[in-house]
Amino acid sequence: MTSNYWPDEYLQKRCTARQAMERLKSGQRIFVGTSCGEPQHLVYSLVNEAPHLTDIEIVRLMSLENSPLTRLATQGKFEQFSIRSIYQGSAGTRHLEANRPFITPMNLSAVPNLFKKRHLPINAALIQTSPPDDFGWMSLGISVDVGLAAVRAADLVIVQVNPQMPRVLGHSFIHVNDVDLVVEKDEDLLTIEQLPEFESAHKIARLIANLIDDGSTFQLGLGATPKAILLALSEKNDLGVHTQFIVDGIMDLVSMGVITNKYKGLNDGKLVATNAVGSRNLYEFVHDNPSIEFSPADYVNNPVIIGQHNKMVTINMVMEMDLTGQAAVDALPHNYFAGVSSMLDFMRGASACPEGKSILMIPSTSMDGKISRIVPDIKSGGVVVPRTDVSYVVSEYGAVNLFGKNLQERATAMISLAHPDFRNELFERAKELGLMTRSRQLSESLRSVYPAGLEETRKIEGRSVTFRPAKPVDDRRIQEHFYNLEKRDVIARFFYKKIRFLREDVKSIIETDYVRNLTLVALTGEFGFGSVIGIGAYMLEPEKNMAEVAFSVSKQWQKKGIAGILLHKLAEAAKDNGIAGLVAYTDPFNTGMIKLFSELPYKVRKKREEDIMVLSCRFAEPAENTEDQSGR
Repeated sequence: MTSNYWPDEYLQKRCTARQAMERLKSGQRIFVGTSCGEPQHLVYSLVNEAPHLTDIEIVRLMSLENSPLTRLATQGKFEQFSIRSIYQGSAGTRHLEANRPFITPMNLSAVPNLFKKRHLPINAALIQTSPPDDFGWMSLGISVDVGLAAVRAADLVIVQVNPQMPRVLGHSFIHVNDVDLVVEKDEDLLTIEQLPEFESAHKIARLIANLIDDGSTFQLGLGATPKAILLALSEKNDLGVHTQFIVDGIMDLVSMGVITNKYKGLNDGKLVATNAVGSRNLYEFVHDNPSIEFSPADYVNNPVIIGQHNKMVTINMVMEMDLTGQAAVDALPHNYFAGVSSMLDFMRGASACPEGKSILMIPSTSMDGKISRIVPDIKSGGVVVPRTDVSYVVSEYGAVNLFGKNLQERATAMISLAHPDFRNELFERAKELGLMTRSRQLSESLRSVYPAGLEETRKIEGRSVTFRPAKPVDDRRIQEHFYNLEKRDVIARFFYKKIRFLREDVKSIIETDYVRNLTLVALTGEFGFGSVIGIGAYMLEPEKNMAEVAFSVSKQWQKKGIAGILLHKLAEAAKDNGIAGLVAYTDPFNTGMIKLFSELPYKVRKKREEDIMVLSCRFAEPAENTEDQSGR
C-alpha cells in the first residue's frame, strides 16, 4: 500500500472544529488529552455541539481546576455526557462529589493497556500537538502520558495543531498519516501559577535533604512548592530525573547544574518524564531540548523500569495519613491532576531499587492549623498508598521510616510527626484502637518538638555516622545498644554490674523532652534500621541549673571520637536551652572521660568525692590556656 505525500494528507485532513465534531456520534466514548495539554478549543467545540449528541462518555485523567473540561463539568454543563476520570483520590471535595460515580481508580502505568487491549474501547481521541516537522511528525508536547496509547487505540483521531505546543523529544510523536482530522488553532496552553508557599514545606524540605544522596535519581510529585524543592535539593550534586511531571522547580535545578542525569543507570544524560506542568518558561525550556525525553506512562511509570535506576528516590505529597501508615491523596485546590496516581507505581519501583527510597511528605495540619492531617484512621475513602508500601514519612516535626515496623512502632512514629497540639488525643485513640499496649504511657518526647537542627552526619573511617536526638521509635535499639556493651562499659555507665535493660530501666534515657533532658544517639546503617553505636545524654539538676552528662560507646567504635562529638553537641544544646553548665560523675581512674571533659572550651573543675570524680564546667566561664584546664 502506497502512502500519500504527507503535506497533501495534511491539507486534505484540515477542517474546522465544528466540522470535526460532526464526525462524532451519540453513544461514543471519547478520550480528551490530559493535563496542561488539554485541547481547549476542541473541548469548547464539543460542548457547543452537545445538542446533537447523547450518551457520550468522556475519558480523561483528572485534570486541572482551570481546564475547560473541569470547569464545564463542575458547572453541570454535561447533562448529555458522563465523564470517566482516571483518579485515585476520594473526590470528597464539593467540586468533585457530583462526578464521584464515574471515577475509575487505577495506577497510571496500567492505563495505556486499558486502551490498547480495548478493555475500554476508544471511539474518538481529541488531542493537541505541535505543528508537523519537515517529515510530518507532530509532537504531543507537554502531555504524553496516556495520550499516545489513546491515539493508537482510537477509531477516530482529531488533532488540534497549536503553534504554541512545544516540540518535545522522545517517544512523543504521531505522524500526519496516522490522524483523521486536523484542526488548526493557536491558543495559550494551560499553565499552573506559582503554588502558595507555606513554612511547613520549607521545614519538610530541609529534612528531606538529609535523605537524598548525591548522584540519586528522583521523581517529584505535584504538591511540593518550587521554593521548597530548591531548598531540599539545591546543595546536591549530579542528580537525575525520572518522573511523571516536570515542574518549574526541576527546570531551576537544571539551570543551577544540580541535575545532570549523569549517573541514572538508565537513560543516562536524559531527563525523562511524561508531562510538563507549570509556567510558559517551563514550556519554552522543554521545547526541542535534546536533554529531555518524554515517554508514555507505561514506560515512565512502570515499576520495573523505575527500579533499574541508581539510588531511585520518590518524593510525593499526601493529604492525610493514619497511625498505621495508610496514606490518602486528594485533589489539591489548584490542581486536580495531583490525584492521578503515579505515586504507587513510583514507590514500588523505588522499593525494588537496591538503594531506593520512597518519601512521603505530609504537613502536620491544615493550612489554618485547626485540623490534624495525621489521624487515628482514615475515613475519607481516599486511601491511595497501603500501609504495606510506606517507608519514609516526613513532616515538619521529623522523619521516620515505617518499613518493617509493627503497629505500635508505627503509631508511635506517626504521633511524633503530628503537631504537638494533637498528640495527646492521637495517643489515647491509638490505645483505644489496639495499636498500643494499655500500659504504654505518653512519653515526654512525644509531647515535645523534635530538634531537627541537631542532626548531623559525619564520615568516620570511611563510614557514615549520624548524630541526632533520640526519637520515641528508638527505644528498642537503645536497649539493644546497652545489652551489647562490654561489662566494664556497663559499669562505667551505670556504676554497677547491670544485666537487664528493660524499657522501664532506661526510661529516663528514652523519654526525653529535648530541653531539660536530652539524649543523643550515634547510628550507622540505613535510616530507620541503623544500629546505635553511641549514646550521650544530659539530665537537668534543676536546683543547680546544671545538666549531668553520661556516655556509652560500643567497643568497636571506641577511641574514634564518637564520645567527643556527642559531648560537644550536648554542650551546645544545653547552652542554647538556658542551662548553666555540665557535670559528670565518673571513676577517678577513668582517664578517657576526664580527658574528654577537659577538651570542652570551658573552665573545667575536678573534685574527688570518695570513690567518684566530679567534673563540671559553666558555659559562662571560657577555658583558660593553661596546662590544668587543657587536661594535659
